[in-house]
Amino acid sequence: MPNHLSTLGIIHTVISILAIIAAFVALFQSGRIDPRSSAGRWYVILTFFTCLTSFGIRKTGQFGPPHVVSALVLVLLALGIYAHRLFGARGPKTETILMSTTLFFSFIPAITETLTRVPLSHPIAESQDAPIVKQCYLGLLLLFAIGLFLQLRKPKPATAS
Repeated sequence: MPNHLSTLGIIHTVISILAIIAAFVALFQSGRIDPRSSAGRWYVILTFFTCLTSFGIRKTGQFGPPHVVSALVLVLLALGIYAHRLFGARGPKTETILMSTTLFFSFIPAITETLTRVPLSHPIAESQDAPIVKQCYLGLLLLFAIGLFLQLRKPKPATAS
């Protein structure tokens, strides 16, 4: 069976999977994606390279919606990294929202590409407009809202005196 991914597409996919793993490690370790933690730093680095490699992938031959998502993720990633400096007292919560949003946006093209490519012989969805893709987006939005709610209501750790 032929591989429908270019070499850059394969590299992009591997980096993006590693970024998602790093995000979940960060979430399980500290309940959020903290860009100063080891897993959070890996998430930032890998997500940065995921976005950069996405700009070289052009399934339709031109700049498209996935590229816009990558650009948006890069902006949100930068804002999330500097949230403590930019937003003062609101920095920690803003950082949590921004970093979680980058993960949410990263899953949008991941869902689309997976459902329209797998299995190779007969993909689950014929196009990004297929009902199953839209249902997955809705499920993702629900998971994002629940996850963000849980992160934001999590009590702050006690500080040692």
